[in-house]
Amino acid sequence: MNLFERLNQELEQLRHQGSYRHLPVVPEGMVNLSGNDYLGILEDRAFREAFYAQLSDEAAQLSAASSRLLTGNTAAAIELERFLAQVYHAEAALVFGSGYHANTGILPALAGPKSLILSDRLNHASLIDGIRASGATFYRFRHNDLEHCRSYLEKYAKSYDEVFVVTESVFSMDGDCSDLKALTTLKHDFPNVVLYVDEAHGVGVFGERGLGVAVAEAVHQQIDILVGTFGKALCSTGAFVVCSAVVREILVNKMRPFIFTTALPPVNMAWTLYVLRALPKMQARREHLRKMARQLTQAIIEKTGSCVSTSQIVPYVLGSNEVAIAEAQRLQSAGFYVLPIRPPTVPAGTARLRFSLSAGITDEAFERLLAVL
Repeated sequence: MNLFERLNQELEQLRHQGSYRHLPVVPEGMVNLSGNDYLGILEDRAFREAFYAQLSDEAAQLSAASSRLLTGNTAAAIELERFLAQVYHAEAALVFGSGYHANTGILPALAGPKSLILSDRLNHASLIDGIRASGATFYRFRHNDLEHCRSYLEKYAKSYDEVFVVTESVFSMDGDCSDLKALTTLKHDFPNVVLYVDEAHGVGVFGERGLGVAVAEAVHQQIDILVGTFGKALCSTGAFVVCSAVVREILVNKMRPFIFTTALPPVNMAWTLYVLRALPKMQARREHLRKMARQLTQAIIEKTGSCVSTSQIVPYVLGSNEVAIAEAQRLQSAGFYVLPIRPPTVPAGTARLRFSLSAGITDEAFERLLAVL
């Protein structure tokens, strides 16, 4: 069997398992329940035009044309990082090409020969890839089970120079949140713990200023590595970390996805900064989003008996791939673009629809969704 025969066989097996994927196109006129435009910025034409009206010629450049370490360290990048460090009350910030770049590059740059990593079992694939690439010893503690995490720390912490405890603030498949206050308490009980929190789905959505769960709970300054993305609620592209000055310098010097990547275009960084500055004025959007999330979560609890979501991501767990696919098709035929999420993205037997809500959804459309469900 040659390579192409084997690949075709693998694709056929995926089709048989109901796990085959293709690149979809969202039909016009459907209510999008599968995106990450949590604040409804994507379709806000007036907001976008206001950005273009104040854009300078320098910031309008469509490419940085090199890495940050060559000629790509633009004024837009410097201004964005300065603003991020200021609003998060951090010593420093660094911007990356994507959240995947951030999570696959930070830990390999920071972990040493005597580092241990403890990871929540439901952490995103990008975090798992970064943990594996680091070469450090790692264990996965049960999801949101901090006593299980503590048991690892009590057993192993003294044998390592540092222990990275890695989690997300909002988990992307279940929509539940970490107890960041309890995590920071745990950190103080073990002096060599380094706390790494991925705020990908928290930034823009949580807190009065939209800076994420950590700021909303006033624990952001106790988190050593706080990562966020621009490509979700902020409707831009790229990612960032807020951290100490020494961590930033190590990342600039050792983080391969940062060093060997063309910098983000200045126009994207300028847009990101424009959105960040507008976040405090978007509280009404966040309230609308929270209200819909509470109602949808309650509707699914009434239908299935359970739903763990405490955020704008609301899972509707159906079990088998076939049932999830059929239910997605039923909702799509009713005008709601929602997709089935299947293994290996989620554990076997937990195929689901993943409702990803947006403040751009109207009350009328949302009431219609509840009726269809």
